[in-house]
Amino acid sequence: MRAMKETVPVTDAPAHLAPPPAPGAERHPALDFANSALVLPSGGLDLLGSPDSAAQWLVERGLAPADARLQEVCAGRLRDFRQQVRALLVSRITALPAPPEALTAVNEALTSVPSAPLLRWDEAQGLHRAQPHPTDRLVDHALAVLAADAADLLTGPDAERLATCGSAPCTRHLLRTHAARHWCSVRCGDRARAARAYARRTAQPKTA
Repeated sequence: MRAMKETVPVTDAPAHLAPPPAPGAERHPALDFANSALVLPSGGLDLLGSPDSAAQWLVERGLAPADARLQEVCAGRLRDFRQQVRALLVSRITALPAPPEALTAVNEALTSVPSAPLLRWDEAQGLHRAQPHPTDRLVDHALAVLAADAADLLTGPDAERLATCGSAPCTRHLLRTHAARHWCSVRCGDRARAARAYARRTAQPKTA
């Protein structure tokens, strides 16, 4: 199993440049979060690479209010936490010990704020549940939700289906939809098949 290449330089990128979410990302926001740094044939893309793009990522996934604004220090916290979540995914996929610093990061996020939507009342909606998003703790709440989902993913039945895309240079993670699936998108699958076909052609002995 290929380990994630964190040394590949990445640049900030708008979401429309990213490939479709990997299988399983629609069920597990932590998997989508881990895949927000991408390594593609054209280079690296980071969907959390700037405060604006990081805020957009949170808003689109219901982890922040529509008017959310982040500072670079907050975007940096998200990127640092992503690194720890990815480290835990790699350890689970490769059956290696979980890095202590990654476990500490997730556990601290789990216990820093309540991640469950709280019961509230107002005249417009009456009784309802809503996730609080205080400006000064917006990132704390987002990290708590992502940490809870990462813990569920890593310890639940879906953990057995975790895999890393097998089409270099991609390093996204996915939930296999069947045993033979080893890539995260049609694009990566086509590239992997093309690489295998090329390898077979070049390996064939040349006739005089």
